[in-house]
Amino acid sequence: MNGLQQYQRVNAQTSITDADPHKLIQLLYNGALERINMAKARMQAKDYAGKGKLISKAMEIIAGLRGFLDFEKGGDLSARLESLYEYMERALFEANLRNDPAKLDEVAFLLRQIKEGWDGIREEAIGQQQAV
Repeated sequence: MNGLQQYQRVNAQTSITDADPHKLIQLLYNGALERINMAKARMQAKDYAGKGKLISKAMEIIAGLRGFLDFEKGGDLSARLESLYEYMERALFEANLRNDPAKLDEVAFLLRQIKEGWDGIREEAIGQQQAV
C-alpha cells in the first residue's frame, strides 16, 4: 500500500472515530455517493468487475443507513426513508445488472437530496444530543 492510500485510510478511520452520530450519517452519505460516482466511471471504462465491487459497497452503505433508522422516534419518516433506501438498493442492483449509468445517476440524485436535508438539521441534531 502506498503512502497516499495509508494516509487516506488513517484519515477515514480518524473521521469515523471522532464522529458524532450525525456526522457518521454524513460520512455514510458521502461514502455512498463517492462509490456511485466511481462505479459510473468504472462502468464507462468497461471495468465491469470494478464497477460491481463499487456498486456492492454503495449498497452495503445504504443498508447501513437503513440500520440507523429509529422507527420509534422517526415514525412515518423512518418508514418512508426505509422504503426509499430499499428502492435505491434495487436500482443499484439493476444498474449493475444492466450497466445502466442513468440508474446510478438517479440513486446519486436521491442520496444528495436526503443528504442536503440531513446536513440542514446539524445544529438541531447536535442540540438534542447535548440535552440528553
